[in-house]
Amino acid sequence: MTVLYEDNHIIAVNKTCREIVQGDKTGDTPLSEVVKAYIKEKYHKPGEVFLGVTHRLDRPTSGVVLFARTSKALTRLNEIFKSHEQIQKTYWAIVEHAPVPAEGRLVHRLVRNEKLNKSFVAKEGARDAKEARLSYRTLARGERYTLVEVQLETGRHHQIRCQLAAIGCPIKGDLKYGAKRSNPDGGISLHARQVAFIHPVSKQPTTITAPVPDERIWQELSAGLI
Repeated sequence: MTVLYEDNHIIAVNKTCREIVQGDKTGDTPLSEVVKAYIKEKYHKPGEVFLGVTHRLDRPTSGVVLFARTSKALTRLNEIFKSHEQIQKTYWAIVEHAPVPAEGRLVHRLVRNEKLNKSFVAKEGARDAKEARLSYRTLARGERYTLVEVQLETGRHHQIRCQLAAIGCPIKGDLKYGAKRSNPDGGISLHARQVAFIHPVSKQPTTITAPVPDERIWQELSAGLI
């Protein structure tokens, strides 16, 4: 586990594509429990350690995950994440095909299929569709893949995966949304690169950045950007 930021109120770690943030039906140990164990050992905490989950990343996604270490921080962070205006979430994605134009804004109405655990661009008049907004820009182009930066404006289910696929640029390794082949580690090339917000207690501007995965394609495409 790589700790990116830590103080008395919050802790942020760099999640790998193999980890889950909270427990699920797989029974695998979630990242939240790993962080609790870390805090308990480091600070010699007796009894149960408090740790609040403020947001989640899909299992195959890597990057910044922010946890609250106090109930006060959890309440305020929940408010920040709900507003979308008080927090800026930046993602990097390696996609098949270069987006055209190289920079732009995407607005779709998405429908979530619970059974398939997948989101779709809604047809006209579809019920339960929710507006999804993001902006993107191309950072680097390789022979086969392109690195793009995404700024989320809303937080819909599989939003980045679905919207990039909708413009013909599925994320590398994301078979569910049209990628040609899987990644060796079973993840997808979507990385929560940075989160910027006002600290829930100190009220200071806080920016937390996660290094990209230690994989050749990430290192090659991000060279000169870090």
